[in-house]
Amino acid sequence: MAIRVCAFALFALLVASGFAHAKHAKHKKSVTYDARSLIIDGQRELLFSGSVHYPRSTPEMWPDIIQKAKEGGLNMIQTYVFWNAHEPEEGKFNFEGNYDLVKFIKLIGDAGLFVSLRVGPYIAAEWNQGSRILHSVLNNEPFKLHMERYVKMIVDMMKKEKLFAPQGGPIIMAQIENEYDSVQLAYRDLGLKYVNWAANMAVGLGVGVPWVMCKQDDAPDPVINTCNGRHCGDTFPGPNSPNKPALWTENWTAQYRVFGDPPAQRAAEDIAFSVARFFAKNGTHTNYYMYHGGTNFGRTASSFVTTRYYDEAPLDEYGLQREPKFGHLRDVHRALRLSKKALLWGVPSVQKINEDLEIRTYEKPGTDICAAFLTNNHSKTPATINFRGRDYVLPQRSISILPDCKTVVFNTQKIVAQHNTRNFHPSKKANKLKWEMSQESLPTIDELSVKYKSPLELYMFTKDTSDYAWYSTSINFDRYDLPMRSDILPVLQIANLGHAMVAFVNGEYIGFGHGSNIEKSFVFQKPINLKPGVNHISLLGMTVGFPNSGAYMEKRFAGPRAVTIQGLNAGTLDVTLNTWGHEVGIKGEKLQVYTQDKLSMVEWTPAKGSGPPLTWYKTYFNAPEGDSPVALRLTTMGKGVAWVNGQSIGRYWVNYLSPLGQPSQSEYHVPRSFLKPGKNLLVLFEETGGNPDGIEVLLVNRDTICSFISEDHPPSAKSWEKNGGKLQAAVEVVKTGAHLTCPNGKKIKFVDFASFGDPFGSCGNFVEGKCTSPNSKKVVEEKCLGKNSCSIPLERETFGGKRDDGCPDITKVLAVQVRCGRDRAN
Repeated sequence: MAIRVCAFALFALLVASGFAHAKHAKHKKSVTYDARSLIIDGQRELLFSGSVHYPRSTPEMWPDIIQKAKEGGLNMIQTYVFWNAHEPEEGKFNFEGNYDLVKFIKLIGDAGLFVSLRVGPYIAAEWNQGSRILHSVLNNEPFKLHMERYVKMIVDMMKKEKLFAPQGGPIIMAQIENEYDSVQLAYRDLGLKYVNWAANMAVGLGVGVPWVMCKQDDAPDPVINTCNGRHCGDTFPGPNSPNKPALWTENWTAQYRVFGDPPAQRAAEDIAFSVARFFAKNGTHTNYYMYHGGTNFGRTASSFVTTRYYDEAPLDEYGLQREPKFGHLRDVHRALRLSKKALLWGVPSVQKINEDLEIRTYEKPGTDICAAFLTNNHSKTPATINFRGRDYVLPQRSISILPDCKTVVFNTQKIVAQHNTRNFHPSKKANKLKWEMSQESLPTIDELSVKYKSPLELYMFTKDTSDYAWYSTSINFDRYDLPMRSDILPVLQIANLGHAMVAFVNGEYIGFGHGSNIEKSFVFQKPINLKPGVNHISLLGMTVGFPNSGAYMEKRFAGPRAVTIQGLNAGTLDVTLNTWGHEVGIKGEKLQVYTQDKLSMVEWTPAKGSGPPLTWYKTYFNAPEGDSPVALRLTTMGKGVAWVNGQSIGRYWVNYLSPLGQPSQSEYHVPRSFLKPGKNLLVLFEETGGNPDGIEVLLVNRDTICSFISEDHPPSAKSWEKNGGKLQAAVEVVKTGAHLTCPNGKKIKFVDFASFGDPFGSCGNFVEGKCTSPNSKKVVEEKCLGKNSCSIPLERETFGGKRDDGCPDITKVLAVQVRCGRDRAN
């Protein structure tokens, strides 16, 4: 009996184990393409993708970012292959921690999403050097050898982990090279030969999924040429072969920013218009670059690029949903999915009404499968289109999507999704900081080991191991060499190829100079005090990232080029060839005084108010309360680098103001995973002088949410669904309304603004117009207070009807602003 029980138990265990294995077994998928789309497991597919660069966030953030991408209607995530370019020796690459590519791809696959892998090795991406190996090898046979080894290494890594779709993994598309067409002409015939070689090399690796080349009109078969840009529906000449689909690998959601830039914006309406336009013209794939930008930790940003990257993406730097961009794009995805059968199997047709108006339809003959795109391309004037016996009003520069050729489910100009604003609040636990300081030492020529007759070129001298390099020389003056009059001082002039520099003469700080992203070189001119005898000139040259794009990257130069002293009694003295001492890096950096273990390597004293240039600062702060993202506000500082618990959160530069008179970036992200319970070490190296007393530790949220919607907005796209190929209501009553949802399970605590009438403004800045219903706020409070989400129908009766209507003849608008929060613990 015992034997039978054991046997039965073993059988049951084996059966259960078999079921479990079957449940978790990876489904192997074939991936091909035709002229309409990618074909996955024999089925054409619409692909909505978003770029997420895994090293620009942390592994702890990845699952939430991926989940939000899925909630935003994406079914694919695109990423480049990154590695830590500053640590490995040549030929060795770091794929751990933030660089754990395999882990990131597996998380995407576990979420049920596809992956587009941009192998490179050149990636641009505003990443330092774009690709490290490109700075030392050119477009020749040695380069091709390095490139092929690298690509094969990545492909083999993916194959080993069974991450390509034919192996059961999520990777359905791969990219070789990146926007090479922009530099190809510089290499003439060699450029075309290289494109063909790279394509053939990639295809020959047998990954089983299509390869693409972005912005490469001459990509050879079977590699697909794809579009990058803002309006590929109008700028893309199309696939270069009749059997290739139209794919959009970079739909720019804003613009990356460099230090000195004003804010970069791209309206949600414009992005939605461009997506609808591309799909209306036979496109079946778009990728948002970026969907989540993230943070350039450490020294990973390329020349002058801010530490915050593509913050205006649908998911901001902190991984929070930027509304209405996130929601409006989610809605256009839903509208296009409702049109899926028509787009993938229908016959396209175009009816041009005039220069600005057109109708594009996809219809499968002999069926009722039909989808229509009604377009008004005029940038200022609304229009009416009569389509199949019905009039459709189109706002200026908009497209209406009709998944059944009858019903407007979505209009690109009419935002139904909620809006929000980002808030920064000082932490209650993490402030009251007590600062200490340590002055970086200033070397003279005798203390610098590398001697050369003239200043060495900065890029090649540092070899990207540091942002800094010292240059020092000495000059012996007789008192008769110096000006006799007290009102005349000699002037130190330095022609510098970039990027920035601080100068000292005889230990005295003379000044700071810098270039810009557009013009990296600059001329430094400052009066100086000289003395009879030996005078020391010490310069700290600085890079702000290496270049990441363009032809002949190895021929870019930086650092001091010519040094003269003007105003001497004998005229101008050229000291460029005076013999200079050099050293890469600064003392505190080499000693790693930004780490807890190495703090004692230098002497620290209390810091009070503004301090001098080249100063290290340290303090401790408590881990901020709650689970909101954390940031530092550094507006009282100048330029430098910051570390939290020994991990660099990137470069800061707040005294380089945009034309608007504001820093390009004031707040700097501190990932929660960088923090530990209790005390946390914060260290800054300040290059130009600043006041650490003004630094704040902040909590970040998007708890202010809004709606701005009119009576002529269509109902939410989620009001509709397809059932048996028929478009039908997914809710009991399809009607226009404001829909609000607090993030992270929070509840609506306050109604800050509500007006039903003719309000105007934007979320955080609404203003009542000439007409408003007096009970607007009361209605919203009754519908929303204490709830995680609420809906407010745009019904005049709800807001008092004719009795309280001071402007019955206008199209009414409802503007609402509320604040979300958590219930307080008892």
